[in-house]
Amino acid sequence: MTEYDRRRFLTQAAGGLAALSVLPELGLARVPSRSEGLKVAVVGAGRQGRAILGELGKLGVSVAAVCDVDQRRLASGVRRASGAEGFASVDDLLSRRPDIEAVAIATPTPTHRAVAERVLEAGKHVYLECPLAHTVEDCAAIAAAARASARTIAAGLQGRANPVYKLARTFYRTDAIRDLVAIRAQQNEKTSWRTAARDPARERALNWRLDPEVTIGLAGEWGTQQFDVVHWYVGRYPETVRGSGDIRLHDDGRRIHDTVACTFRFADGADFQYSATLANSFEGAYEVFYGSNSAIKLSWSHGWMFKEADSPRQGWEVYANRQQFHNDEGITLIADATKLASQGRLQEGIGLPYSSLYYALADWITSIEEGTTPSCSIGEAARATAVGIAAHQATVTGDEVAIDFSALT
Repeated sequence: MTEYDRRRFLTQAAGGLAALSVLPELGLARVPSRSEGLKVAVVGAGRQGRAILGELGKLGVSVAAVCDVDQRRLASGVRRASGAEGFASVDDLLSRRPDIEAVAIATPTPTHRAVAERVLEAGKHVYLECPLAHTVEDCAAIAAAARASARTIAAGLQGRANPVYKLARTFYRTDAIRDLVAIRAQQNEKTSWRTAARDPARERALNWRLDPEVTIGLAGEWGTQQFDVVHWYVGRYPETVRGSGDIRLHDDGRRIHDTVACTFRFADGADFQYSATLANSFEGAYEVFYGSNSAIKLSWSHGWMFKEADSPRQGWEVYANRQQFHNDEGITLIADATKLASQGRLQEGIGLPYSSLYYALADWITSIEEGTTPSCSIGEAARATAVGIAAHQATVTGDEVAIDFSALT
């Protein structure tokens, strides 16, 4: 096939995919069908653990046990998971409830290795929140333990199970984007990352993300989710990263930046710009892929395509739902649009009805039931986390940092 024929085929494919809004199954979440009998435990009842409990409830999964070393958080988790038994340690949970089949781990990042290795050793299915760990060495150890397990092990990087992101990726992989020009992403949320507690020891434990000894900062704790989206889309990893950071709002004695910016460089010279802040919430979290034919903007529950004036037209655009952004007009990316359009309900499909966490957990539970591979492997999570760790180092030192994956092989 000549280069002209290849491009013609891809252009036609882009038009066909867009007209159909991609094959219907790509627009649907993998929703478990027999989850009622699966005995699941959640380890870690902090903010993310409680969010997991809420999403598992929506999926019809009955949580049999909750575990946390902090008694107040454990009590809160048990209340949220009606009928669940509470445990103060993982060893206690595993010894007293051998009937537990699957464990979702949402403990602080620096504890992931110890908890994951213990749960994997016990032969359980595992969903492990991300970033995977706070060191590359721990990432490698977790990845090795996962490879040795015959169970279903899923990483909590949510983009790969997100219906809008899967849909947008089918466009990205055709001439709808064509030549990649640049990538930009951000996460803005005005919050402090600090939890007050009367007991100094408990306050330090709760505020591990502000502890320079163990934290991987905004770039690692937040950025890893978005870095994985970039890796998944472009099919490669950056080689170096430069960074900077500062405390712009929370001058409360912390030594961890509340605002950071990074520039990643790929081997072909393409740049990826990332920023995050705890000082402002404008525009929240999003990723933008700029191409010579169009740009795709993703914001976790929504997605849009912005076509260039000189990009090829396939005819489907006249039927697409559009949204105005100042001087730009975006074509809304709607998962399962063909079915909704046939029912006259296209507008209802704008935006996802559930959080990205819901779809990631649904993917894990369904993979357990069907014996299939989850959307995001521990290996991919290890590489995304290594990028996040390097980015944090760059923001702390201000130096260019080489991203080394050799320890993960």
